[in-house]
Amino acid sequence: MLDSSSSETARRAPAMLTLLTIEDVARVLRTSRGAVYAMAARGQLPGLTRIGRRVLIRADALLDWLDQKRAPSPDGGR
Repeated sequence: MLDSSSSETARRAPAMLTLLTIEDVARVLRTSRGAVYAMAARGQLPGLTRIGRRVLIRADALLDWLDQKRAPSPDGGR
């Protein structure tokens, strides 16, 4: 059981960022890994972070970007 001081610390801790791999992003976008690497190379993906040779994308930035790219519904959102 947690004491009150440890639960207070947990409440104050910043939320962890979720980082997606190229494979994760390819699944979300329903495309190939190669296409995601090409988008990353062209600077088209938001929230991109490189750690050594690894390429990671912040999930919140990707979802916000997708939301902005969403086309309006043909029936006007009704």
